Amino acid sequence: MMDIQDFIKKHKATWRDLEEKVAFFRKRPKEIQGKHIDELTQAYKKVSSHYAYLKTIDPRDEATLYLNQLVSSAHHLLYQEQNRSSQQLKYFFQSYFIALIHKRRFFIVLAFLLFTLGGAFGAVSIAMDPLNLYLILPPEMTAGIDPEQIGEGHDQISEPLMATTIMTNNIQVAILAFLGGITFGIFTVYILLFNGLIIGAMAAVFWQAGQTYMFWAYILPHGILELAIIFVAGGAGLYMGYRMLVPGTAPRKYQIGRAASESLQLLLGTIPLFVIAGLIEGYVTPSTTLSPEMKYAFALMTLALIVLYYVYGIYKRKEMAPESR
Repeated sequence: MMDIQDFIKKHKATWRDLEEKVAFFRKRPKEIQGKHIDELTQAYKKVSSHYAYLKTIDPRDEATLYLNQLVSSAHHLLYQEQNRSSQQLKYFFQSYFIALIHKRRFFIVLAFLLFTLGGAFGAVSIAMDPLNLYLILPPEMTAGIDPEQIGEGHDQISEPLMATTIMTNNIQVAILAFLGGITFGIFTVYILLFNGLIIGAMAAVFWQAGQTYMFWAYILPHGILELAIIFVAGGAGLYMGYRMLVPGTAPRKYQIGRAASESLQLLLGTIPLFVIAGLIEGYVTPSTTLSPEMKYAFALMTLALIVLYYVYGIYKRKEMAPESR
């Protein structure tokens, strides 16, 4: 364990930096900009971890008491500023949410790979034996699959009701993927594999019937956004499970709490995307007036917008110093 004096020498400059930022917020409030909030947030998180570490060694040491006061001051200023700002939601979705996604991109990519693995297994299973469909999919789902009637009857569906139902189902899947983190990520892995399995199996059924083109025309317009959401929620759950297994150098309780907070923010950031995806699946996907080509074009546009949103968010956050995982 590092000696307290050595620890102070190593991180004293970081504490002084936070002190200066706190003084700036107090003395020059009219000059505060978004980048200043970012910088204060970064410094606050770093010093908070130092405080948590010293508190476990000697809660009555002068350095521990000093950090307690400094962190409390920074916390008050930071959240006071955020709560007062009418731009809080804009700030979150414009840069902070994307910064979280970028920061946890390894786990989000892992969620994508697990989903893809499930999809590949489902497709191969159906290709080997079409009857495996009844082992993979729930009975109520298999009863409604008929490649020859794809798209039929959609003109008689209530779009608002359909959009609401789909939105609710997608939120449930994402929440389960997120909450699976408390099982050390095991249930999250299951959710990702199982949902991939279903998509892979259905794709294989429509491929065998020669309806692949139509199948993806009805899946991709809403599917790209929905899958992006599930990957983010799954990545959040996987990261939380990872921190339960590997808490790092800071106290386990602190690391798990921090991981849960970040993961919850990732999940909350996807809520507006759920609404958009539900509207697309309720109105665009079942449309009989849009040709398959138009639906493919819509899907490509959705993908392009997601990429542009991500790139723009990273650009807005480029001045932030990267945090350690």
